[in-house]
Amino acid sequence: MSGDAGRRTVVVTGASAGLGYHAAEQLAAQGHRVVLATRNPERGLAAERSIRAHVDDADLVHLHLDLADLDSVHAAAATLAELGPVHALLNNAGVVGSSEQRSTAQGLELQVGTNHLGHFAWTALVLPLLDQDDGRVVHLGSIAHRFVTLDRRDPLAVGRYDGHRQYARSKLAVMLFGFELAQRLGDAGSAVRSVVAHPGLALEAAGPARPDVAPTRSEPAWMRAGSGWIAQGKDAGARPLVHAAVGDGVRSGEYWGPDGPLQLAGAPAIVPARSRAHDRTTAARLWTASERATGVAFALDALV
Repeated sequence: MSGDAGRRTVVVTGASAGLGYHAAEQLAAQGHRVVLATRNPERGLAAERSIRAHVDDADLVHLHLDLADLDSVHAAAATLAELGPVHALLNNAGVVGSSEQRSTAQGLELQVGTNHLGHFAWTALVLPLLDQDDGRVVHLGSIAHRFVTLDRRDPLAVGRYDGHRQYARSKLAVMLFGFELAQRLGDAGSAVRSVVAHPGLALEAAGPARPDVAPTRSEPAWMRAGSGWIAQGKDAGARPLVHAAVGDGVRSGEYWGPDGPLQLAGAPAIVPARSRAHDRTTAARLWTASERATGVAFALDALV
C-alpha cells in the first residue's frame, strides 16, 4: 500500500480519460477508494468498467462535476459532503486550447475558467471536507508554464486570446494558485498540504491501450513517431500525480514531475518550477481576481 495513512479516499477530477483515468486506475490498484468526478456520465461509466477490468475489487464512486459550470461545482461539493471523509483532491481535469474563444456557463473564458477557476472554486468549497490532519490538494501543472507570464493587471488574461498561449497561462495560474495555497495553509496553521505535480510529455500513443476509454485529444503524427524517446505514456505521466496524492515523504509546496531530461519523462521526483510560478505578488492578484470571478472565497482560518 502506498502512502503514510493507509487506505485513502481520493477524488480525481476528469477521471474518465487520459491522465485522470490512469491516476484513478493506479489509485484503485493500490487499494484506495476513488471518487470518479466526471462531466460525462457515459464516459464515467466506461472508465469504471475499464478500471474494474484491470483492478480486482476496485472501490469506485461516481460524482458528476462540470468544472465549466460553477453551479455544477457547488452541487458536486454538496454531494461529496455526503460521501464521508476525503483524504485527497487530485485536481486533474482540464481543457486544451482551441483557435476559437469559448466560454463557461458563467461567461468566463473556457480554459482559464475550467482549468483554474473551476478548480479554485472546487477546492475552496471542498477544503473543509478534507482530513485536516493529513489532507492533500494536488494541482495539475504543466511544463507549458515555462513559456508564458501572467499580466499582473490582467491575471485572468481577459483582454486577449490565443488558444495555445491561453492554455499555458491557465496552467501557470494553476501553479501560482497551488503554491500560494500551500503558503496560506501554512500561515493559517493548517496541516493540509497543497502540492503541484505535472506529467511531463505524456502521450496516449506511448502508453497501454484502454480501448473503452475516450481519448483525451488527437496527437500529431510527429509526436507519435517520437514518442519512444521524447515522451512517456499517460500511465507513466500519472505517476507523479498519484505520488503527490498518496505517496510518502510529500510536503506542502513541493512540485513533482518526471526526473528525466527537461522533465519530459522519468520516475516521479521533486523538480524545479520557473520562478514566475512562485511570484507571490502575481499570485495574490490572481487569488483576488479568482474570488471575484467565481464568487467563492477561502475560509482558511476555519480549518484549524
